[in-house]
Amino acid sequence: MVSFLITTQGSATPLFSTEDAIEANRFMKGIEAADGDSIGGIDIAKFIAKQIEELGAEVCYHKFLPHSKRFHPLKFFTSMSNDMAIQPNGTDTNFGINTVGIIRAPRGDGKEAIVLVTPYNSQRVHSNELLSLALGFSVFSLLSRAAWLSKDIVWLSADSQFGEYAAVSAWLNQYHNPVFPSHSVILDTKIHGADHIYDGNAEKAEFEAFKRAGTMAAALIFKVGETRRYGDRDSVTMYAEASNGQMPNLDLLNVVHYLAVHRQGFRVNIAAFSSLLSSAWLRVIADFFHTLGTVLRKINPDWKLDIAVPDYVEGTANLASSIYKQAMGVPTGSHGAFRDYQVDAVSLEFTPTFNVRNENAKSLFLLRGGRLVEGVVHSVNNLLEKFHQSFFLYFLTAPSKFISVGVYMIPFALLLAPLPIVAAALADGSKTMKKLAEKSIGDSKANGSADFLQSKGGSWKWLQAAKVLLVIQLWAVLVSLLPYYITQIPDATPIQSSVIWAMLSIVVLIALYVMSGSPNSAGVEWKLLKATMITSISIGLGLMSIINFATAQLGALIMIPMCLFSRPLKARSGMNFLPRTVLLASNITLAVVGFPPAALLIMKGLSKGSWTVDIGEFWVCMEFLWEWSSATYLYLFLVHLPCWLLCIHVLLHPCSQSESKMKQE
Repeated sequence: MVSFLITTQGSATPLFSTEDAIEANRFMKGIEAADGDSIGGIDIAKFIAKQIEELGAEVCYHKFLPHSKRFHPLKFFTSMSNDMAIQPNGTDTNFGINTVGIIRAPRGDGKEAIVLVTPYNSQRVHSNELLSLALGFSVFSLLSRAAWLSKDIVWLSADSQFGEYAAVSAWLNQYHNPVFPSHSVILDTKIHGADHIYDGNAEKAEFEAFKRAGTMAAALIFKVGETRRYGDRDSVTMYAEASNGQMPNLDLLNVVHYLAVHRQGFRVNIAAFSSLLSSAWLRVIADFFHTLGTVLRKINPDWKLDIAVPDYVEGTANLASSIYKQAMGVPTGSHGAFRDYQVDAVSLEFTPTFNVRNENAKSLFLLRGGRLVEGVVHSVNNLLEKFHQSFFLYFLTAPSKFISVGVYMIPFALLLAPLPIVAAALADGSKTMKKLAEKSIGDSKANGSADFLQSKGGSWKWLQAAKVLLVIQLWAVLVSLLPYYITQIPDATPIQSSVIWAMLSIVVLIALYVMSGSPNSAGVEWKLLKATMITSISIGLGLMSIINFATAQLGALIMIPMCLFSRPLKARSGMNFLPRTVLLASNITLAVVGFPPAALLIMKGLSKGSWTVDIGEFWVCMEFLWEWSSATYLYLFLVHLPCWLLCIHVLLHPCSQSESKMKQE
């Protein structure tokens, strides 16, 4: 499919010319003038709408409200756009205004559309945002004259004063979920300077009328970033990660990469871990594998394993960043709002290298950027159906290289496969230990001991371990809901919120143990406790792999070694010094690394290169996850945290003397 898209567009001559770049410069000067007289960004929206009308395209405005960041338990199961709707009384004094232009395709039937998004902050428009708007308008102006269009074109000038995602998400929510009020919605035009947007009743009606095009085939979000004073050429950074690890179809990224590199000469980048790019130990590992690959290639020239050291380091940093960003479950841009409606979208951030005052370099940049956007639109316009041929599940190692789901599922399956076997072996080992205990007691006490064990439950003894798991799961649910009440505390700092959260969690755990009995006092065998823990983590990781595979992959790398190596610390009394020391050190290390705050600290250190310890950082991170309704938050507290606590109980289990003697025998 990607070869078809590239061939159909690559053979076409770009229509974007220097005249369009000159028109972009004129538009940019008009925006600057409108920004000087703007009240709340109204004049900018009016100017953009006026320019769209002069092109003969349809135009409308979209008013939206900022979404609430307050924690609510049901937020994970509802759309985050529901609280952005316009209230019927229209009394909100803080709102944003998106300007929407629509071109009806001359060769289309109005059933499909391509969306172009240009974000800008209406309260304070920067020079790079002026370039973004100018680039968006110049491409939209060109497409209004294109006779080859078979899909409608929608240009969304997104007011990003509340964030880029909020503006796009609110518009998409209104686009796909139309509101039909029983009475007309009256917008108070005297608030926030909105009275300047109307020149008459006709324009007021146009403001209130929400216009739509066809079903969205694809979306392209583009903006101009900060000017870089170094580098040999302009670059484009692609952002593709959406909510809960969702990714757009790989064909869309391939088309963007091919046209940017081979047609317009841009350098294409993806996000990478900067700490790994400058890591000395990673470079040593890369050098070792390069040397090994060179030796293997001499043995067999078909084995192309001698990857260059810089490529190995960059690929590892890109792969780690891709896994981390997908595992966080938070969109890396406003393209994530489109994936919530199953629309393939990608964000492009241009990084120019010219001086802002250099008009020739600016015009050349607008020319190349406009041709790139035109090429992507032309390619998608030629599609007869939605993207479906390529991959939707993948990790990026480079802008043009990836690891598909068929490859990275294998190590995950190998990690997960032994868990049910180990759980069954532990349960069977518990029964064997019981029989050995009855035999070692002697004939005189065997019957009494057997009756005692039978009265304790016999073969139903695993119910005690299941009871412990149920209590811990209940505790984890309560811990995950505590932020709802902590956020009600006025003027609480992140450090204070973290301390309150930790103290309340400990108090709730102690209260549950007082009411139901602690695992140690219940007399649960550590093998049954470990078998229950392994069963729980295998089920949790299996379910999480359906929602967000990257989260399940990272969780498996952290939790599975901790679960498999965990043994009571007192059960090592019969071992030699060296094995006992190694097991003790590995168990303590894995338990510390598996603790959710510690695991997040390590991820933060790898991603940002900062290893400072801040108690409030955990609260900020969790607030970030629930603000975006990330399923990773649910995984951390409903899967990861309970299994970690069970592992601690296994390590601290008071292993009986009879068990130690039987192990020695």
